[in-house]
Amino acid sequence: MTEWGGGRPPPPTPPTGRWDPGPRVRWFAHVRYLPEDWNEPMDPHATPSSAAPGNGPEPTPEDRPARLAVGVVGAGRVGTALGAALSRAGHRVIAATAVSERSRSHVTERLPGADVATPPEVVAAADLVLLTVPDDELPELASGLVSAGVPVTGKLVLHTSGRYGTTILDPLTRAGALPLALHPVMTFTGRPDDVNRLAGISFGVTSPEPLRPVAEALVVEMGGEPVWITEEMRPLYHAALAGGANHLVTLVVEAMDLLHIAGVAEPGRMLGPLLGAALDNGLRLGIDGLTGPVARGDAGTVSDHVGELGKVSAESRRAYIALARLTADRALAAGMLKPEDAERLLEALAD
Repeated sequence: MTEWGGGRPPPPTPPTGRWDPGPRVRWFAHVRYLPEDWNEPMDPHATPSSAAPGNGPEPTPEDRPARLAVGVVGAGRVGTALGAALSRAGHRVIAATAVSERSRSHVTERLPGADVATPPEVVAAADLVLLTVPDDELPELASGLVSAGVPVTGKLVLHTSGRYGTTILDPLTRAGALPLALHPVMTFTGRPDDVNRLAGISFGVTSPEPLRPVAEALVVEMGGEPVWITEEMRPLYHAALAGGANHLVTLVVEAMDLLHIAGVAEPGRMLGPLLGAALDNGLRLGIDGLTGPVARGDAGTVSDHVGELGKVSAESRRAYIALARLTADRALAAGMLKPEDAERLLEALAD
């Protein structure tokens, strides 16, 4: 088995010391990557095939071999979207947990044919189990399934948390499960078209090395692009995504509120083109896409901004100062800002 880097010990394995997939999981991996030995490293860069080798016509998803029985523990926004995507790929979503009436309706609408069952029943019936529950519930769920004696040997068990890698599933792994962490880098609204949001998005993938091709194959089948994230980098990876996406919303709403106070009737309409261009510049050009008073070293304008924001909201003022300092630091490091201009900016941004 491939040695894990960074001096970290390997994850816990089943009592045999070898990965022991169930027959459907083994056949799924065989069809997708044709490994000579499940426990030998498989090529993580191999291109998945949708069927066994041959020169015949491309089969429909329902006719493709190696389809898995899928169970969803947590039929919320993410669980139903991934379940629907796997169903489109030809897998069978056979069962899901649903406590509230709303989640039950989600199962009926988005996972037709799936039975509503308890977590132990869902796991016992499936070859591939999706644990799509809130992050804080994962540890108790993993240990609880093992304590309840639910059979997991040979089953693929994946979670979708960005925060965790596969060590959070250690109790299940020790019991013989095959752990995967597949995090879709997308926001979900709970609408039926959520499944379409998966097309072309990145998935943060973490797994034991022998399972990596299987994890990546599942992502490809759902329409996504697998991006490998090591176990130890998982928290930083998630912090970056949350900071970029969640705080972006906060900044946009804050700007809209301030424009409304300033008398703008439709702040969203005014901000849309500007923010769209700024985001595009940032993604394409990095720090070279920066514009505005901080990038120009316009300390007088920045000082006026700080004063005006202080009249409206102390929180807005503090947020502006923190972000302007970070912007100035980056602009200075990139050579966009002269040291003397940076010094004047820092004086204007002093608390």
